[in-house]
Amino acid sequence: MTNSNSNYASANSNNASALRPTDLQYLNGFGNEHETEALPGALPVGQFSPQVCPYKLYAEQFSSTAFTAARHENRRSWTYRLRPSIAMGQFKSVDGGLIRSAPITEADCPPDVMRWDPLPVPDQPTDFVDGLTTIAANGDARAQLGVAVHVYCANKGMGKRYFYCADGELLFVPQQGELLAYTEMGILHVKPGEIMVIPRGIKFKIELPAGPVRGYICENYGADLRLAERGPVGANGYANQRDFQYPSAWFEDVEGSHTLLTKFCGKLFAAELDHSPLDVVAWVGNSAPYKYDLARFNVINTVSYDHPDPSIFTVLTSPSDTHGVANLDFVIFPPRWMVAENTFRPPWYHRNIMSEFMGLIEGVYDAKEKGFVPGGMSLHNCMTPHGPEAEVFAKASAADLQPERYDNTLAFMFESRYVFEPTLFAQQTPLRQADYLACWGDLKKYFDGQI
Repeated sequence: MTNSNSNYASANSNNASALRPTDLQYLNGFGNEHETEALPGALPVGQFSPQVCPYKLYAEQFSSTAFTAARHENRRSWTYRLRPSIAMGQFKSVDGGLIRSAPITEADCPPDVMRWDPLPVPDQPTDFVDGLTTIAANGDARAQLGVAVHVYCANKGMGKRYFYCADGELLFVPQQGELLAYTEMGILHVKPGEIMVIPRGIKFKIELPAGPVRGYICENYGADLRLAERGPVGANGYANQRDFQYPSAWFEDVEGSHTLLTKFCGKLFAAELDHSPLDVVAWVGNSAPYKYDLARFNVINTVSYDHPDPSIFTVLTSPSDTHGVANLDFVIFPPRWMVAENTFRPPWYHRNIMSEFMGLIEGVYDAKEKGFVPGGMSLHNCMTPHGPEAEVFAKASAADLQPERYDNTLAFMFESRYVFEPTLFAQQTPLRQADYLACWGDLKKYFDGQI
């Protein structure tokens, strides 16, 4: 699909502030070979790297998989820009604050269940990068396996600061406030109830069109996220390709002092630029930022009995080297009907080889009635037992099983084959609920020897 109408082509930094989210145009289709240009004729025709590009632009290939990856898994885009990315100053190490990367070695990893209250939005001016806090991580960023879970809290935009993550792609799950993500490939507007993925290495800045923001980020060190397979469900259902949206080309032709921050091998670095790095006039390919409205997820659920595995709610997955065992599954628990007959409807008690990190965007999660609030988090690691709290069990066991609509709720889970190691901050912060185990404290023995 070609789009020759730019969302916005900036000749100076003041024009960017006038952008409205309703002005944005998107390209649809997960993993499609998109092509888009902010100036007519900016894309070369019939080849990627002509001797002289239109508008005297530089051609630069961006690859988020190896050159030799199979065609159906290969992700790359060709960009046509005012300057190549190498036009920058030397990187220097800077304070990373509360950002951490796997492996986490600053604290032991206990097998306990853990839960946290929401992190507060800061009082002092704080942009997206300064407001990042790592809660847990697993695997090894340098070995390109595992994930990290961060929370972002910010109350101001990034202005002339830009960021890219060389350690992994970033899955944004907004919980409060709206984001305008200005990226090399264009601009995405994202709000709670939607997600955004920015590939490893893509430069961007976050602006706040509607005040303070808070949300979750899963930094995926492993294989790029892709759509979950449908299996016997067939050709339709779950997340559909058509509903994923990519940005149209947009660029800044802005000179002056700018700063580029990067997360590389777990550390934060900064380089000075004399121009904006968001100077891609046109691009073609299948590796680019994208967004998705979670309300468009086509929920599949039981129409007879029993509570199916949560894998039926998988939106995106990052496979590992073991077939069927994910480096990362992104799973949601959206509004839906529950009609199972003669069934304990909440999630059952279980122990699992996979590790589960949960967050809540809005409403109440059906397995927890108290203590798990929007913006909060919980962690249930490999083989750590968990399930509905005592009060939920008692209520669900005695419920009149009429068809019931689970509404005004949206929870999610980052599930991984690797154990999530909480950071020292996560273990010591007063936001950690020291009494989390108490919600199971009233579990009774109902056994009386009678059927």
